[in-house]
Amino acid sequence: MRRTVLEQFPAGGPRGSRPAEEFAEARRGEGMAAEVVMDLEQDVFLVVVPQQAGDRGR
Repeated sequence: MRRTVLEQFPAGGPRGSRPAEEFAEARRGEGMAAEVVMDLEQDVFLVVVPQQAGDRGR
């Protein structure tokens, strides 16, 4: 499955702060299928959505 990254957030945020989850929740409220995944190599959280058929090649 291909995904498009909407935003990335550093993994070392303040305790109790979940900006990636909050951003994803706001996008879900807009009707997007946003989810949060961890990029271990870069130590960041990524907010991603499934890539649409018309987005291929971008």
